[in-house]
Amino acid sequence: MPIDYELIVSRLLLALLAGGLIGLERALHGREAGFRTHTLVCVSSSLLMLLMAYQWHLVPEEYLQTVRTDPTRMAQGIMTGIGFLGAGVIIKEGLTVRGLTTAASIWMTSAIGIVIGLGFYFPALVATFLTIVILSTFRWVEAKIPSMKYARLSIRFIRSEKYTDEDTLRRLIESHNIKSFEAGYRLDEQGARFQYVMTICSKEQSNFRQLAQSLVEMEDVHEFQLIPSS
Repeated sequence: MPIDYELIVSRLLLALLAGGLIGLERALHGREAGFRTHTLVCVSSSLLMLLMAYQWHLVPEEYLQTVRTDPTRMAQGIMTGIGFLGAGVIIKEGLTVRGLTTAASIWMTSAIGIVIGLGFYFPALVATFLTIVILSTFRWVEAKIPSMKYARLSIRFIRSEKYTDEDTLRRLIESHNIKSFEAGYRLDEQGARFQYVMTICSKEQSNFRQLAQSLVEMEDVHEFQLIPSS
């Protein structure tokens, strides 16, 4: 088929619009990959699929009868590459893993770009709309779903002084409607400090604040750290 330059430009502009809308939502929430990243991902995916659509114009005539191509292989290659980009925005901090939603939105943006590059405008439009709805509206739905809140708790005592034993500490934690799991133990500063490290969970985030206040009031607690997962 002849090269339709207006069609090429329209598809790239539509990809720019779709990627920009999704990226704007991510940027408004301060995510690692925002407006520019999503726009570039969508446009580049669309561009590569346009290459597949017009590949015969790049093949010399003497090879037209022998060359065999599969458009799905380009799509597979694009999605594989996007996997590496998505992995770059995933950050693990203790019990918290951030960036999974942004990585998924990058993957979806790439898929939308592929569909636009092939000229399937309606599914691309629907997918863009659904993606924005999922990223914005479902945030509120997710917040309303009952779930356990996890945190990492570490408590340090001065070893040379009398300090709270593990059973007493667990009873204190349970009194705040918090469940504790297997503890780890550590000696540091050449044996001068003894430390408990454990994972705790509760249905209410406020229980962690109440536990922290109780630990502040304990005279034998040298220092502690309670870090909720987000």
